[in-house]
Amino acid sequence: MNLPWHLYLMAVLYIIAGLNHFWNPGMYIRIIPPYFSNPKLLNTLSGAAEIILGILLLFPATSHFAAWGIIALLIAVFPSNIFMYQKKKGPFSLLKFILLIRLPLQIVLIFWAYLYTR
Repeated sequence: MNLPWHLYLMAVLYIIAGLNHFWNPGMYIRIIPPYFSNPKLLNTLSGAAEIILGILLLFPATSHFAAWGIIALLIAVFPSNIFMYQKKKGPFSLLKFILLIRLPLQIVLIFWAYLYTR
């Protein structure tokens, strides 16, 4: 396998993030907007998807499919990022600023995944 180091980095980040859905499920379940039913199932599915897609990134034959899957996943979880930002109460704080910055960061992550769709 002759994959670029940044693809390995992306794969490892998604695998670790996916595992974290199982290590710390409450953290993710709390940020799922209430208009989605069965947050436990959604957490399990998104965590499993991150692990599977991260692993698939490691193989040249499947990395482009995995990259498209990551793009779809990032779009699917975007409502949770908005909900997390809106849920933060109180005056504009450092945490609220970080949550705000995280919203356009999704675009950067989508672009990073898009680099591997070919």
